Amino acid sequence: MATSPSPSASSGVPSASSAVPSASTILTSVKSTKDSDPPTKKRYRKFRLRRYNANSQILIITIPTDLHEALHLGLYMGYRDQLVLNGTKQKQGHPGGDGGEGDSTGGPRPERVGAGNWPTLVIESGHSETLPELHKDMRWWFQASNHEVKIVILAKFDDQKHHILLEKWEEEISSPQGAITRSRAAAIVQQNGVLDPVKRQSITITRDETTNPVSYNVTRGALVLGFRLLFLRDPGPQEGDFVLSIQDLQQYAENVWAELPRSD
Repeated sequence: MATSPSPSASSGVPSASSAVPSASTILTSVKSTKDSDPPTKKRYRKFRLRRYNANSQILIITIPTDLHEALHLGLYMGYRDQLVLNGTKQKQGHPGGDGGEGDSTGGPRPERVGAGNWPTLVIESGHSETLPELHKDMRWWFQASNHEVKIVILAKFDDQKHHILLEKWEEEISSPQGAITRSRAAAIVQQNGVLDPVKRQSITITRDETTNPVSYNVTRGALVLGFRLLFLRDPGPQEGDFVLSIQDLQQYAENVWAELPRSD
């Protein structure tokens, strides 16, 4: 199903070289690069234009750590064969308005490919970020895209609790009255814009170091992404929802913990 393109991202988020007029402020959140890192790692790491606020003219730049990257890339790799990778350098926003980049984003061919098109899936990860900060990011994606983003996955690593929290967020009509067809729902949204984020899944993956080898316990089942929301159409005969099984999530957690910095 074809969708109308979003406004050009480049007009919503300034380029790195011209983003900041003299009256603006840059906030840089450095999440990585230790002096001991080898040069190849430093060259590999890229900064990310996390958020640009048009009113305050504040540009937030982040430099992701290996752990931060593993949190979102490990999930995205599970869906990479079915989704189109927009890449972490794909800026999104409205002309003259706020803008930002997701950690991993994707959407269907050909509707959501190329600059200016919003993804249907966004994955945001956090290590130093708090869960409320990630929730703020989630709401931004739904609102800034005018609800063209359909699914936001949050991946939060908690050092103290030794677990990863995964949340899947979608949107639904606020307090619907009676049965609502898909066409009527679309009309209501277009007229009133009454969509609220709803947490569809919450999965916790906990590391158990009392076992040999170390094991990972997954609560509340597999992570499921709905086909219709991802691809903006009904599934065909050989198609269906995308599932990261408990075994997939256990392997994902093992890979994430492997990136955790170890004290000497």
